[in-house]
Amino acid sequence: MARKDKRTERLPAVEWPTVALLVSCYGAWLAVGLFVWPAYPVLALVLLALTVALHSSLVHEVLHGHPTRNALANEAFVFLPLGLVWPFRRFKALHLRHHADERLTDPLDDPESYYRALWRHEELPAAMKVLLRINNTMAGRFVLGPWLASIGFVIGDVREMLAGDRAIRKAWLLHGAGLAVVLPIVAFGFGMPLWLYILVPAWLGQSLIAVRTFAEHQWSEHPGGRTIIVERSPLSLLFLNNNLHFVHHSKPTVAWYRLPKLFRQDREGWVKGNNGYVYPNYLALVRAYAFKAKEPVVHPVLRRAPEPGRAFRPRVRARNVSGLGTAPVPADPPKE
Repeated sequence: MARKDKRTERLPAVEWPTVALLVSCYGAWLAVGLFVWPAYPVLALVLLALTVALHSSLVHEVLHGHPTRNALANEAFVFLPLGLVWPFRRFKALHLRHHADERLTDPLDDPESYYRALWRHEELPAAMKVLLRINNTMAGRFVLGPWLASIGFVIGDVREMLAGDRAIRKAWLLHGAGLAVVLPIVAFGFGMPLWLYILVPAWLGQSLIAVRTFAEHQWSEHPGGRTIIVERSPLSLLFLNNNLHFVHHSKPTVAWYRLPKLFRQDREGWVKGNNGYVYPNYLALVRAYAFKAKEPVVHPVLRRAPEPGRAFRPRVRARNVSGLGTAPVPADPPKE
């Protein structure tokens, strides 16, 4: 019986649903740019934004070890950066640190926290404080979020590369190689101005992902209560079922297409496990927080005095990839 259970739990060598979705995503991106854009430009821009958002979700899936057991093969599947901004290896390194659930939302130890340490927040210019308050509304996150996150991330990485971080430099060189393929396809294959691609598909694609990430995490004394469950959404496929985010954080190596079944099998257990941090759909979040901040900018509990993150060297100034704020820079960047 033990051997039978082991065989049942064994991961497939190739997860074909994910492979099919990856191929479909790139195929749809090319087809829309080549054939829809010349005839129906507005429709094409919307469809391209959807492919950019789906590609972002697929990148997230890949960095968790899908669809094969080979990391380089997985990276090759998402080598072309349709969203332009985030190098795969940087996203992977930062996001896997985010999965230290015992440190979730800590503004100095969670690279994806939208909270700020009080003492860091007080150092910011007044205009930036206003932008961060707006960014904590759903409308603000949709419009401003992609720009705050991207600009803060790029500035931070440039500083690290100038300081001699070779792993980050290599990640950006690989990213540049991918851009060297994507940008000419957009400019010469699609015949689309690059500025328009940046301002609509790339920006709107990140904004769609911001619908999912807006309330994914909140501070809670109960660690499970820091991660949301959104039970139903027509955007579930676009998000690869990460609306069930607590399930994903509890089982981060489980493929996207298995998450709904896991949730249905023990809904009450999952809801109890995340301390009832559950919404029926994203419309409920929009109604409650479209123009109202869901969370304060300053973390309500942690890091209220200048102290370094425990897992990181004290001499490095912290930063955060979720916006122009703070989060850790690793003492020992992972070897790429």
